[in-house]
Formats: sequence, structure tokens, C-alpha cells
Amino acid sequence: MSNRRATHAGSWYTDNSRELEQQLQKWLDKASGPHSPARAIIAPHAGYTYCGACSAFAYRQVDPVSVKRVFILGPSHHVRLSSCALSSCSTYKTPIYDLNIDQQVYDHLKATGSFEMMSRSTDEQEHSIEMQLPYIAKVMSRYAGLFTIVPVLVGSLPVEREQEYGEIFAHYLANPENLFVISSDFCHWGRRFRYTHYDQSRGEIYQSIEHLDRMGMDFIEKINPTGFADYLKTYQNTICGRHPIGVLLNALDTLRRNNTNGQRQTLRFLKYAQSSQCTSLNDSSVSYASAVLNMQ
Repeated sequence: MSNRRATHAGSWYTDNSRELEQQLQKWLDKASGPHSPARAIIAPHAGYTYCGACSAFAYRQVDPVSVKRVFILGPSHHVRLSSCALSSCSTYKTPIYDLNIDQQVYDHLKATGSFEMMSRSTDEQEHSIEMQLPYIAKVMSRYAGLFTIVPVLVGSLPVEREQEYGEIFAHYLANPENLFVISSDFCHWGRRFRYTHYDQSRGEIYQSIEHLDRMGMDFIEKINPTGFADYLKTYQNTICGRHPIGVLLNALDTLRRNNTNGQRQTLRFLKYAQSSQCTSLNDSSVSYASAVLNMQ
């Protein structure tokens, strides 16, 4: 067991703890809208200069009083992975304070036989989980040391495996002491991303991108894993966290099918943004969206 270093601190976000906390608090204060305690959130994972303000809309919904465990599901950007993987570390470091991995939950997940272990180098190379950690540390700061994290690296899963992992995580999602953080950016548009879908009937390129993203967001809000999978197959939208999102939707679908107490699920998007507005084929952008899941 070892500590995972905050390898993207100092580049993707500041490594000065005081400056980082002030920056995050500023974004959280500016995030408008009513507060409703989250059971899960979807938040982007780009550099904070690009998506920090958007992420705040999701993290503002976290009620730290009830959270004992934070599951973080992030996509694998650098390593080919056909399953989900767990960290070999015991602690994830952040500039604010360190976060301890829940080894008991890890043992339960390992016992399913559905998870592999990622190497420390794979762990430290990946940014999709790390970019959620400072925000988690910030919103949970009053309870530092009193909660654990469960980082899970999600590979390129076929629909059947998204259903398999959804059934595994449904048990944990049903527990109000658990918060799920789903790490995802939305459309990566431009030649450098090898994706240039453009529906000219929607206006400028950036308007077409937003329409495309919102079609996918609509399936997510409807908690429709089949519809979301079909949408991705049809449009090939470059939503990098599509598999973590698919796992969440399948977990919710599992709970809904097995629901005996009539608990209501509400998943809604709170903020949408783009890194820039594309108007020509020479441009590129990444979209960001924040969402909250409530269960009552």
C-alpha cells in the first residue's frame, strides 16, 4: 500500500492549498440554483481554468453531513481496459488534505471477481479521478478524516458489462451514506479529436455541438441506459465518461426494477458550458456539464 501523488497539481490546478481552497469556494459561491442533497453527481474533469466553474454547480449539491463514502467513477484515458480497475494505493494525496481509500469496500468489490487492479503508474497518469479530489476535499472539509473514497477506473465496457457493474454498484447507490461522483467531459469536437459532426440546421458549429450534447443529456435525465447507448451508437459523440455514466444509469435502472419502497429518482443537469465556441472546421472545443441525482 502506498500514497498516490497529486500528479496533476501545479499544472491542471494550483498546488497551493490556500489558493486552491479560495478558488473552489469562489466558484461554489457563484453556483446558482436551489440546493438539494445529492446521491450522485456528474462533473467534468478538465483543467480547472476550463471547467472549475461548471463543476461547482454539481459539488454545491453535496451535503457533507450524510456522506460517509465517496465513490469516484472515472474513465480510462491512457490504458486499454475492458473492465473496471481498483487502485493499489491506500491514500490519494491532494493539496488540501489526503483522502483514504475504503479498503473494506475494495475487498467486497474484489470478491465479485469483476475488478482488476491498476498499477500505480496507470493510477498517477490518469486525470479523470484526480480532478475530482480537490473538490471532494473542499466540500467535505468539515469531515476530513471521517469519510473514505472508493476510486474506480472504468474501461471501455460493452453494454452487457455496464449492466453487470450497474448491478454491483446499485447496492451501494441505495445507501444514503454513499455519494457517487461520475467523472465526465462531454463532446470533444474538432479535427484533433477526430470528431467533426455538424448539423448545419442547428446554426453555428457550437450550436450544433450543444444540440448534440443535450440529446445525450436528455437520455441521461430520463435514466434511460438503452436510449443513451443507442444515441452513442448513432452519433458516436465523444463523451469520454460515457461508460461511467452508463454504469450509473444501469445502477439506477436496477434499483428502479427492484424498488419496493417507491423511492423516486430525479437526475437533472444544472450547468452546461464549452471551452470555446467553434465556428469553423479549424476550431476545437470540449463541452462540460454538471448534473445531480436526488433519491427520495
